[in-house]
Amino acid sequence: GTGADNDLYINQAIVFIEDAIQYRSINHRVDSKSLWLYRWYYSRTCQWILSLTITVILALAFIEKPSSLTVTSDVRYRLPAWNPPCGLTESIELLCFLVFVVDVSVKSYLIGWEEFWKNKWLMAYILTLVVSLTDWIVSLSFSCTEDVRIRRILRPFFLLQNSSMMKKTLKSINSTLPEMASVVLLLAVHLSLFTMFAMLLFARTRDGQQDKEWVVYFRNLPDALTSLLVLLTTANNPDVMIPAYSKNRAYSIFFILFTVLGNLFLMNLLTAIIYNQFRGYLLKSVQSSLFRRRLGIRAAFEVLSSLKETPANTQQSYVSIGALLQVLQKVEMDSRCKQAIMRSLKKCSSDQLSAVQFQKLFEELDKDAIKQHPPSPEYRSHFMQKMQFAFGHSYFGYLGNVVALANIISICVVLVMDADKQPSERDDFFLGAINCFFILYYLLEMLLKIIAMGFKRYLSYPSNRFDGLLTVILLVLEIATFAVYGFPHPGWRPEFMGLLSLWDMVRLVNMLIVFRFLRIIPNMKFMALVVTTLLDLVKNLRAFAGILVVVFYAFAITGIMLFKGAVVPLGNASVGPMNSWNTGQTTLMTLLENVNSWCSLVTLRVRLFTTYLLSVNLICRWAKIYFVAWWLISSVIWVNLFVALLLENFIHKWDRRCHREPLSDIEYQRTVELMFRDVLEEPTEEELMEKLHQHPHLQLCR
Repeated sequence: GTGADNDLYINQAIVFIEDAIQYRSINHRVDSKSLWLYRWYYSRTCQWILSLTITVILALAFIEKPSSLTVTSDVRYRLPAWNPPCGLTESIELLCFLVFVVDVSVKSYLIGWEEFWKNKWLMAYILTLVVSLTDWIVSLSFSCTEDVRIRRILRPFFLLQNSSMMKKTLKSINSTLPEMASVVLLLAVHLSLFTMFAMLLFARTRDGQQDKEWVVYFRNLPDALTSLLVLLTTANNPDVMIPAYSKNRAYSIFFILFTVLGNLFLMNLLTAIIYNQFRGYLLKSVQSSLFRRRLGIRAAFEVLSSLKETPANTQQSYVSIGALLQVLQKVEMDSRCKQAIMRSLKKCSSDQLSAVQFQKLFEELDKDAIKQHPPSPEYRSHFMQKMQFAFGHSYFGYLGNVVALANIISICVVLVMDADKQPSERDDFFLGAINCFFILYYLLEMLLKIIAMGFKRYLSYPSNRFDGLLTVILLVLEIATFAVYGFPHPGWRPEFMGLLSLWDMVRLVNMLIVFRFLRIIPNMKFMALVVTTLLDLVKNLRAFAGILVVVFYAFAITGIMLFKGAVVPLGNASVGPMNSWNTGQTTLMTLLENVNSWCSLVTLRVRLFTTYLLSVNLICRWAKIYFVAWWLISSVIWVNLFVALLLENFIHKWDRRCHREPLSDIEYQRTVELMFRDVLEEPTEEELMEKLHQHPHLQLCR
């Protein structure tokens, strides 16, 4: 009947608009039952359960054998780790697999059989589950005693396939690889040529005392190649050239040329190429997201224009405002956008909306998220007005910064004076007294700002929330200190009387005061720009961080399988196997500790190529492949991608800063899509209609 058809059209429009909001594809089933299942699947509860399941299955690596549940990783001091009995973690893993089976089944049903065969991610999802379940059965059949578990390496795939932005980022990286490969090939040629030169230059001579360079670094081709590869990361600089330099100063020219060509020219050229190419491919990906949003909105218009109550018009389709209001009441969307669309609808002079007007209404989704601060209170008292003016002025904030700086300087002076003193020789009277004074000032400053700005306006600023929280914590710690140790007085000693000694409590207060000094950042425009750029990266580039987790996890599990129990400290074999590769946690830390330069530049440290690789029996040569692959992916590729995104975000913010004066009461919150909004092209009506007519489950009336 007509009523049932209208309800279906309304539900279709609701789902299409929600697809547009989330940049989802609309190529799914659109019958009543499928729409209910679709909204249930993408509800917060279901997505939360799926995210929790992914987190649990990834966290199993820290619990299952080999377990990371020890306080210390030093084998000389730690107690034997608790290992779960066979079947415990496997039962949890099976529950996770069942959730994934339901997930892939619902996804496959909703997109239909025809679209399923076009979706490579879903087919890979099913293949991963089949392999994981097979490996799970094999594990139980061996009573959980096998060392190699393939399903552990496959676990990051569940995180990867669950994020559309991670898939787009991965696709952009994959498209950038050919351009990266050309520079990496050039690096390989550079490395090979200089390796040959080094073997000729530092060849073995008759005088064994003069062959230290040959013995240590260039004894054979693999050692020479390894030495120069590590030099490319600057990890063994200048150690690698010291023996030759001691023999003849002219040998330094070889190492200088290698470093200048490799590090300063080729590596920076790689960064430039990655920035240019990755930005282009990411822009294409964001362009496709915009097309999905426009397509979802247009699909909602088309189904609403098919309502029986809408007057027929052979020339142009229209949607009634009443129908749109009915849809908006049920759509899950940001309240700010919904209210803005409602306000625009009230201003419409007609009861009908054309396709252009309908699309324009939902352009509110593309705008910056604006947070406007509440107004300050209005006082009638002349005295209160003067107080509000004085303590709400920016100069009062500058005074607080000066006081915070004085607090930091006083703490530094006391720490320098007491650096060499024994705890029993310290007199914390001066430090305790000045801390008490400054904390009272911070408390007074917070109260005066609340009076001047109002409580709601005060809390609307992140810097004020930061200040207020630390002030309250400092006040509580100070009161606890006075309650346990009394008020500061000459001879105030750090005796241990409670949970923390006096010195520990004072030190904790000082650390929080130092941390509080970060309040000056919003007052320094350029520093604030840099900090907001970093915060935006943290908030918006979750997909980038997710792929980084995938890479770390996969290499960590591979490292456990390759090197577990194989690495023994040189000269101290009696201690037993080192714990660097024996558990998930220590393996991650081993990989993470190779981040030893600025901007998280991951390098191969000399220790990995000497202590570790020389002590790995039988697989020493092949272990180098693992570390070189880790360096290439984490340092050469991944860090350069991070620099590219950092540059893009910073340049975008700098351009906005130059073209628009910031408003004090407005905060603009950007997303990855909005970063490229100014250069994106709007799809034409013909492109949208052509794509809609290709929808596998939707039959349009025109």
